[in-house]
Amino acid sequence: MRRFVEEADRGQWTLLPGCLDDFIDESNPVRVIDVFGDALDLAEMSFEGVEPAATGRPSYHPSVLLKLYIYGYLNRLQSSRRLEREAGRNVEVMWLLGRLAPDHKTIADFRKDNGLALRKVCARFVELCREMGLLATTSVAIDGSKFKAVNNRDRNFTKAKVERRRAQLEESVARYLSQLDTADRQEPTEALAAKVTRLTEKLTKLKEEMGKLAVYEKRMLASPDQQISLTDPDSRSMATSGRGSGVVGYNVQVAVDTDHHLIIAHEVTNTGSDRAQLANIASRAKDVLGVEKLEAVADRGYYSSEEILACDKAGIAVTLPKPMTSGLEARGRFGKQDFVYLSDEDAYRCPAGEKLIYHYTNEEHGQQLRRYWTNACRDCALKASCTTGKERRITRWEHEHVLEEMQRRLDNNPMAMRQRRETVEHPFGTMKARMGATHFLTKTLPKVAAEMALSVLAYNLTRVMNIVGIKPLIAAIVA
Repeated sequence: MRRFVEEADRGQWTLLPGCLDDFIDESNPVRVIDVFGDALDLAEMSFEGVEPAATGRPSYHPSVLLKLYIYGYLNRLQSSRRLEREAGRNVEVMWLLGRLAPDHKTIADFRKDNGLALRKVCARFVELCREMGLLATTSVAIDGSKFKAVNNRDRNFTKAKVERRRAQLEESVARYLSQLDTADRQEPTEALAAKVTRLTEKLTKLKEEMGKLAVYEKRMLASPDQQISLTDPDSRSMATSGRGSGVVGYNVQVAVDTDHHLIIAHEVTNTGSDRAQLANIASRAKDVLGVEKLEAVADRGYYSSEEILACDKAGIAVTLPKPMTSGLEARGRFGKQDFVYLSDEDAYRCPAGEKLIYHYTNEEHGQQLRRYWTNACRDCALKASCTTGKERRITRWEHEHVLEEMQRRLDNNPMAMRQRRETVEHPFGTMKARMGATHFLTKTLPKVAAEMALSVLAYNLTRVMNIVGIKPLIAAIVA
């Protein structure tokens, strides 16, 4: 007697449920997608094709294609061709679309043509989360991550890449010319003639490549950031955390609530640095939450005095560590943090107990900077550990108190950076795992932003379904 589960006979006739709804149980996530899609006002969100054309072939309603994309991004099916196949074989998709099976071109065009509307759908679900009480916190974690674009690294050119590629081409031309000179000094044979022909063809191709490179260099130097990408013109070469590594892609900024790890606000940029992104993404999170005061924590890559000041003026209390860039501590000397500011005297007290008094104010890079020093440095016993100059000078920004208050918040909450890491790196890891070892499927910033909106929507949907459950979420949507 066999001790295994017996498979069914493929030739046996069977009677499947007569109703497609019998295949989809009440706790299936696809029911959430269906209810959420029906609850949206697609005309208000500016979806194309909400009103059918009076003539021509009937079109698919936008809600059908929207539900298909939400299902796809929830189940790692971002490709329009894969979604087309699923519509013809996946029972869940058949139920969701009512057995409609749009072709891949129709599916792809929907995402391409409705970028802004898809971002509004993502924002509407965040609003729903707030109405459900899942965003009651006034604390967010902010971070950015690089996502690869469809543009290959060989199709991206910077000034350094152009110079490096030109040197390679010139080296190859010199090598082939040397081989031709050697061939000219040998007795002519059939094999030698074939070699000369081959070398001549290679030289012709190299000259064509140098001509293309000159055109690329001209375009690159004319661009504002002196960088061009040929496949996706909006993508940019960006450094990543790995030493000597980089990616041609986009920098995605997110603000995540510290309670349920839901993405409150996000933005796709093609700026590789996070330094100028803090105030923008924090302000967007504050607007979404609708609060008077907001606490935001970020890593040292966001440290910018102007951005921190802008956050302070907007009612956002930022916590992030200051990067040590002076190198004084590495050389065994006192840093600025070793000097105590005496606000009532407008002076600094140095480690030796001397007071550095105010002398003058000047402007650098649009900032008003106050200068402090003392004449007691030359006879100080700690001078070797402080400065190599005649006296140690301290610079104070006119809004330095904002940075000092931020440092006090960090000192009072030493676990803030760990909390940030555990909060904001979770969504990025989940979204990249769903994307797989691949890249964005669309080109240019607006279309890539639509793709990211779908990824964020899928992530938030998954989180809420895990937190409250399928049926309570459906009840909240239809309420």
